[in-house]
This record gives sequence, C-alpha cells and structure tokens, in this order.
Amino acid sequence: MARGEPEINPERCKGCELCVSACPEGILAMSEGFNKQGQVYSECIAPEKCTACMSCAIICPDSAIRIWRYAG
Repeated sequence: MARGEPEINPERCKGCELCVSACPEGILAMSEGFNKQGQVYSECIAPEKCTACMSCAIICPDSAIRIWRYAG
C-alpha cells in the first residue's frame, strides 16, 4: 500500500542517479528522454509502491524531488 508519491522536477534533475540507488523500494529509474539541459532524469516507475521514506528527496543534491504523503 502506497504511503506517498514522489514528485520529480525533470528540469532540476541532472541525472546523477543518487536517488535511484537510494530508493529501498526500487521504484525510481532514469528516463529514456532528456530534459532541456540534455540530461536523462529520474522518474518514478511504480508510485503505488512508494513508502514515503524520503530517501530520494534527502539524497538529491538539486532538490528536484518532493514527497507527497498520504493522510491516513
């Protein structure tokens, strides 16, 4: 059961992949497309599995990730 969902700003992401390796649920991956800077960016491939642990948001050096937590 999802407890939250990551919101990733692709234009702030520089493609460092730190969030991908930090996610304990393995729900982040690098995109096949590119942002305006020509970089691949992180995207959530399984938001329904997000536990809202915030590991991805904490490790992101560019603050490109916000976590929305579900009430309840």
